[in-house]
Amino acid sequence: MNYFLIAGEASGDIHGSQLIASIKQADPQAEFRFLGGDMMAHEAGHAPIIHYRDMAFMGFIEVIKHLSSIMGFMRTVKAEIASHRPDALILIDYPSFNLRIASYAHSIGLPVFYFISPKVWAWKEYRVKQIKQCVDYMFSILPFEVGFYQKHGYSVQYVGNPTVKEIAEASRHFRSREEFLLANGCNAAKPIIALVPGSRVKEIKDNLPVMVEAASRHTDHTAIIAGAPGIDSALYTQVLAGSDIQVIYGQTFELTHHAHAALVTSGTATLETALLRTPQVACYRMNGSKFIYNFYRRLIHGNYVTLPNLIADKPIIPELLLHHCTPDGIDSLLTSLLDDHSQQRAAMLDGYTQVASILGTNDCTATAATLLTTTLAKK
Repeated sequence: MNYFLIAGEASGDIHGSQLIASIKQADPQAEFRFLGGDMMAHEAGHAPIIHYRDMAFMGFIEVIKHLSSIMGFMRTVKAEIASHRPDALILIDYPSFNLRIASYAHSIGLPVFYFISPKVWAWKEYRVKQIKQCVDYMFSILPFEVGFYQKHGYSVQYVGNPTVKEIAEASRHFRSREEFLLANGCNAAKPIIALVPGSRVKEIKDNLPVMVEAASRHTDHTAIIAGAPGIDSALYTQVLAGSDIQVIYGQTFELTHHAHAALVTSGTATLETALLRTPQVACYRMNGSKFIYNFYRRLIHGNYVTLPNLIADKPIIPELLLHHCTPDGIDSLLTSLLDDHSQQRAAMLDGYTQVASILGTNDCTATAATLLTTTLAKK
């Protein structure tokens, strides 16, 4: 069968590549067209129609500035769908773009599958109505989403969480701490503080400076930055402004695993860090004003924004958002986590165990691929 996938960011590229691999196992004759990145291209055997790097616009202002480009991408996708008539459209998160494409695909009678639900439980809950209208099958990767959608009269399937499998597979190939540090030319004498400032340019510009300032206060540790895929090294050079902190690319999981603690931009990376069992502080600076913070708090439903806290429904990791995300604020929390005997460190590790138990060990993409292909076979 022919499958059309859309992933609009780096994490979606990872999940999309795994889903393509699983679909190929279930459907050896599968053919793919997609919007995504290099990892999806590797599994599909050809380049994307549009690379997610060209679509990575973050925030209202950025979207407005690039609105003509975004509309052009939509026209391209609709034309591709209309001319190739895939057997299924598979959408991966990225709701502002994907829900518009879902509406179009539904209007011409294509089955629409959504792998990784938009975070409508956090904000823009009104999108549930659109999802019910134009998404035929929703595969959830977060257990609490099942109950959320049930309240809206919409049935979704929890298929497991892809990060669980990613961490399990990656950890089998981790080197010892000494081998990892030697291979990357790092200082092996000091413990590591991993800095994971995000995968988008604006995230890195906003978050990395405060992370660096906080971590640099701990001279008995070595701060190392996890370089994001697809981000030019010149950006880190610019943001670091003469600092000699090392940037390591393509080894985020292993770096985080070997770190004594981590400063992590809110997002999937907080869950990755939890499953790697590295104590962390979640940081999200952006426009750090109190006004913006209060504005977003009115928009966002629920008490938490990070995945470990949402999954456990309690505060497992500290969340420093916007104007709270300062070097002093980060430092006060980081200091306690660097103490191996602190109550805060022990409680966080216990919380990580609970998060892993809730998620389970189901092979997420294999389950989704099986459900998808068997559903299509019945049509």
